[in-house]
Amino acid sequence: MIVMKFGGTSVGTPARIRNCAEIVLERADQKPLVVVSALSGITDELIGAAKNALTGEVESPFRAVRVRHLEMLEELGLPMTLVSGELVRLHELLSGISLVKELTPRTLDFVMSFGEQMSAKIMAAVLRKMGGQAEAVASYDLGFRTDSDFGKARVLKNETYEALQKSLAGRQGVVVTTGFIGKNHKGEITTIGRSGSDYTAAIFGAALGAEEIQIWKDVDGVMTADPSFIPQARLLDRMSFAEAGELAYYGAEVLHPATIAPAVERDIPVRVLNTTKKTAPGTVIVKGPCLEPPVKSVVYKEGIHLIDVFTPRMLSEHGFMARVFNVLEKHRVVVDMIATSEVSLSMTSDSASGLEAAVDEISEFAEVEVRAKMAIICLVGEGMRGQKGFAARVFGAVSDAGVNVRMISQGAREINIAFVVEEGDIPTAVRALHKAFFE
Repeated sequence: MIVMKFGGTSVGTPARIRNCAEIVLERADQKPLVVVSALSGITDELIGAAKNALTGEVESPFRAVRVRHLEMLEELGLPMTLVSGELVRLHELLSGISLVKELTPRTLDFVMSFGEQMSAKIMAAVLRKMGGQAEAVASYDLGFRTDSDFGKARVLKNETYEALQKSLAGRQGVVVTTGFIGKNHKGEITTIGRSGSDYTAAIFGAALGAEEIQIWKDVDGVMTADPSFIPQARLLDRMSFAEAGELAYYGAEVLHPATIAPAVERDIPVRVLNTTKKTAPGTVIVKGPCLEPPVKSVVYKEGIHLIDVFTPRMLSEHGFMARVFNVLEKHRVVVDMIATSEVSLSMTSDSASGLEAAVDEISEFAEVEVRAKMAIICLVGEGMRGQKGFAARVFGAVSDAGVNVRMISQGAREINIAFVVEEGDIPTAVRALHKAFFE
């Protein structure tokens, strides 16, 4: 069997939903399980509706969500009653938020869940209308279990794997399920983070021992660079799990950063495909290694804060680093890159939440400077490992382009070189590196 995941833009219009249904039915002999996101833009609308409910405004935001789904049903020739239950419960929930003037992370997760629930029902109904056998079942009803960290819940893998295997055994036809939502042990709905539907698909694939996990998007696959900067960027036909993980972490939007982990654990290929080019091969991600080409892609991650910590007390003083990172852990500041010298420590973080408080606390025992609007540029490729003069080529290209590098980092596995620049230098740096290594 295979797992097929369709993102919000892939199910954003009636024509696109029909197209996705055709793709699924064409692969019926591979026994697909389908994971869908909410209709494009709906999750944002639901979040906005929940926040507006705090001010007493319920009807207008709710009406926008309701009209979007009813218009979709009408154009698809489906009954309006298909999602009426979900719309009634959503309205009741928004009214409750308005009444008590409180919006907790738990309640917000509940609100966001309605997008996936309605999308799954619509997709299953279209599959049936086109002659297939299909049913919509929420992921949590299949056994998708998480902890109670609302908004970014952690999947309880062993429990989830066992439950999914039992609940899906013997089911006939196509099961269409929800992305990025689960339930905790109390039966409360949780979400595993925005864009988490890819991860949900990987969890299902790992649990069921799928032959392949397919991530269907509106892009051809993984490219050598962002096509918006580099029109001549090329499609990669193959890459390793290690490379894909690095690309995802450093900003490639093709895959959710956590998607790769369950596939790696069970050695299941992940294929990124384009819904508008059904016969195109896409990019397949495998265990590897994949040494050619040596560099797979140039990626970037914007919205970065560069944090410089300086104190002479770092010199020969044990425990200083632990003290800094204890503060960061206390304020839940996630660090991406680290570089040290005898008296200074440089770090990057894409998390503004908690950063100001952490900096204030670190300032009690060291000097701290924070630069916002920075970016990480990263080259990824297993073939880079051990190549003499590779770093010189990288920074020679960047220097010749007139880009100032603020910080440099290379992982111990030598499959990436990352450095920090100002956000405004992203296009120049990416173009220079793509020209040096791909053109």
